[in-house]
Amino acid sequence: MIIPFSFSSVVALLALLGFSHGATLASRNPSEDAGQALDVDALAHRALPNAPNGYTPQAGDCPSTRPEIRSAKGLSSNETSWLKSRRNQTFAPMQDLLGRLNVTGFDAADYFSKHAKNVSAMPNVGLAFSGGGYRALLNGAGAMEAFDSREENATASGRLGGLLQASTYVAGLSGGNWLVGSMFLNNFTTISALMNAQAPGSVWEFENSILQGPPTGGFQLFDSTQYFDHIYDDVSGKRDAGYNTSITDYWGRALSFQLINATDGGPAYTWSSIALVKDFANGSIPMPIVIADGRAPGELLIPGNTTVYEFNPWEMGSFDPTTYGFVPLEYLGSNFSGGILPSNEQCVRGFDNAGFIMGTSSSLFNTLQLQLNTTSIPDAAKTFLKKILSDVGDDNNDIANYQPNPFYGYNNHSSENAHSDILTLVDGGESNENIPLHPLIQPFRHVDVIFAVDSSADTDNHWPNGSALVSTYERSLDTLVSNGTAFPAVPDVNTFINEGLNTHPTFFGCNSSNTSSMTPLIVYLPNFPYDYHSNFSTFTTSYNMSSRDDVVLNGYNVVTMGNGSVDSTWPTCVGCAILQRSMERTNTPIPDVCSGCFQRFCWDGRVNSTQPAPYEPNFTLGPVDISNKKKSAAVQSYERSLTALAVGTIIT
Repeated sequence: MIIPFSFSSVVALLALLGFSHGATLASRNPSEDAGQALDVDALAHRALPNAPNGYTPQAGDCPSTRPEIRSAKGLSSNETSWLKSRRNQTFAPMQDLLGRLNVTGFDAADYFSKHAKNVSAMPNVGLAFSGGGYRALLNGAGAMEAFDSREENATASGRLGGLLQASTYVAGLSGGNWLVGSMFLNNFTTISALMNAQAPGSVWEFENSILQGPPTGGFQLFDSTQYFDHIYDDVSGKRDAGYNTSITDYWGRALSFQLINATDGGPAYTWSSIALVKDFANGSIPMPIVIADGRAPGELLIPGNTTVYEFNPWEMGSFDPTTYGFVPLEYLGSNFSGGILPSNEQCVRGFDNAGFIMGTSSSLFNTLQLQLNTTSIPDAAKTFLKKILSDVGDDNNDIANYQPNPFYGYNNHSSENAHSDILTLVDGGESNENIPLHPLIQPFRHVDVIFAVDSSADTDNHWPNGSALVSTYERSLDTLVSNGTAFPAVPDVNTFINEGLNTHPTFFGCNSSNTSSMTPLIVYLPNFPYDYHSNFSTFTTSYNMSSRDDVVLNGYNVVTMGNGSVDSTWPTCVGCAILQRSMERTNTPIPDVCSGCFQRFCWDGRVNSTQPAPYEPNFTLGPVDISNKKKSAAVQSYERSLTALAVGTIIT
């Protein structure tokens, strides 16, 4: 029998048992797949280790204006103020990007000159990275590499570098949340720098399973027993201070060793510290958002209308009409009641540990039988752990505990969680909305276009089939929870496969006149084997360096269509997607080339709901030659692009 469990529970239990599995790894050559134009030293300056007592939250004096829960009737004053700076700083990289995308009939310089003073008229871009464990992290990393103007050759003609710099929001969920969190917590560094870092404290070295601990320089920093001792001691400190801990505490601490700081797991790094980083505070970089699902007391299966919570640098909460409120993130862990912090209560800081936040968005991660069968531990230990982990599942400990519940006594009439002193949160994809679109379709944010990178494992072979978009669309139709959010129509899952909408980029919502309220245009970017079968199971917990780099390169090709080799119009059509809503608002005629793009990439409304054949996609560009890893990702991709052009590859 397969017993449901959280992957993170293995971390907790092995820590409790002091289990050791292997002390060293064979030496390896560092990956050179990410190019040479890197500033690896950027990793030395991480966000801010500003928690007052490491991983343990600590109570202290409150600021003169005591924190309180704010209503979700609009954006926070912090975000509103930040947007005034950020939106203006997206214009220069956006103008540069559009000028390189060959949108015939469109003069980027003239357009920005005419309309830039009216910020609301200009394109507002969001990026969304789906869940899917390490597969999602790495596939999304390839997309992020393509979108980042700091990467090698990213700003050549027709390249998509600068889309990241032109974006206002970057959202992540589960594995996509690890990508977003790791990037922002490491000083908003590049993907290449994350992949090439070699100093102690290096991140993204996934040869070791998270059950073994991080390797550095070819040798593991300490053996597994010491690794688990570090994690166990950190979580014990929080528990001994009187805070309810759960599996996610252990899971989040383990993730931190791979994503934040491998030398000590960065126990003092907080998510709210991102707001204090200079480049974020002055609007120079986008706003990161991660999401998690709420689980009502006594609930086991997460329904599609569950409350969706977001974490941004200033606050945590929900726009949903259930909770409909936000708590200042820095003071999460304080004993709020009825929306206020009573005068006899101190302010708690350090509860928003960055790893705990990232773990919250990915708490439900595996099944017991699968994990035990793929982990090299003695049979006797497997038998013992099966029993223990079964008990853990029965105790409903497979969640993230937020106690005290910041929304206790808040919106009692609409929120089931308002009556519990514990707020329980789970993986943001458990409601089947595996792409974090929810925060980006909030009407207060006015996002025009969302580039949605889907690394989901919907099919038997771990490829996406559009389920995440379908779930978000269906939720937008539920008037009890939609709360003004709108989403363009999408077809059913069978149509996605039968019409090939999950094999290449597809636009949804091209004609806003067909919707009852304004929706963003969705640029759907599903994972597909361009040159590598990147469809690893979500439960794969270790990747050798070649596999890691090849998944990233495939993700790069997914969003660039092999740097335009699969379809030479693609870069231009990305530009048209960015501009579409803005052109409507400014009454700017749509260039003919954009009309052609929308005809080519927009879903045309056709539906084919018949049962599809088993989905087993083939390579688009040809398999990766893993024997040659010394060329940068960009150079390898360019060479494959030329090969594809030679054979005339094109989507039909």
